[in-house]
Amino acid sequence: MKTMDAFDIFQAPKSSCDEFASPNIPNFILSVTVLVGILISYLPQHVRIVSRRSSEGLSPYFVMLGTISASCALGNILVLPASQNAVSCCSAIGGLACASALLGIAQIAIQWCCFFVIMLLFIIFFPKIDTSEGSTLDSPFEAHPHRWQDAVITVGVAMGHFIITFIISIVIFARYPSALQLWANLLGGLSAILAIMQYFPQIWTTWKLKAAKSLSIPMMLIQTPGAFVFATSLALRYGLQGWSVWGVFIVTGCLQGCLLAMAIIFELQNRRDSNGPRDASMQSERDPSERTPLLDSPTSLENSGRAVRGH
Repeated sequence: MKTMDAFDIFQAPKSSCDEFASPNIPNFILSVTVLVGILISYLPQHVRIVSRRSSEGLSPYFVMLGTISASCALGNILVLPASQNAVSCCSAIGGLACASALLGIAQIAIQWCCFFVIMLLFIIFFPKIDTSEGSTLDSPFEAHPHRWQDAVITVGVAMGHFIITFIISIVIFARYPSALQLWANLLGGLSAILAIMQYFPQIWTTWKLKAAKSLSIPMMLIQTPGAFVFATSLALRYGLQGWSVWGVFIVTGCLQGCLLAMAIIFELQNRRDSNGPRDASMQSERDPSERTPLLDSPTSLENSGRAVRGH
């Protein structure tokens, strides 16, 4: 079997670069907007974890499956022959045309980086629960449903998967180039399956905690409608035959929408419950009770009488 030289990727035929030479400006602007939107949508989650200095509320399996899914998506687009052609054409086309050709790769790469940062923040700010004798928990929410060992294992699995995927991709690229499309299809299918599966452990964790905690509601407010918009654009481009492409975003949008609704409901309930005791105490001070005297004390009556005579 003929092997591919490591530098062949930078030597694409000039004729194959004609499709990238004149980028479509509206599509370029839309792609840049999507890229910026991906970055902005993940920032609230990063800020949420850092500001609370805790990743409580995030399921380690949600983080693991999400990171692995993003790694598969990144590997998928990097080994695709079309992506290799786009990279190799950058030496033959202008700067704007090259940037336009690489925007698809950049979008997936940004998404992977954002979720990778979530994984790092998750393990750095994983809540440490005091299990020493005599320690008490102020609320039932402080009992985190996952252990530190679970977090370490899931992060280790995600990191190991990324390294193994990278090595296999390099080997297939260098030794078995004819299998690149098959490998890309496998990574793409696995990424789609894991993107759907990742929401189930997070839904369970949020339901058990009855609170969003460090799970960012603003992130989901951006990403949930974004998933349906992205699915619609893909459906208009690929039609019913491309249901496997845009259908994944419909399913993930529905699951994330369920998680978003659950988080909002729990947050509203918790705020109402936290304000309940304060309102009750203030009301009890105003309302008469069995110990409230029916008549004012003699001192108060005397003072009120003096005030009346003064007028």
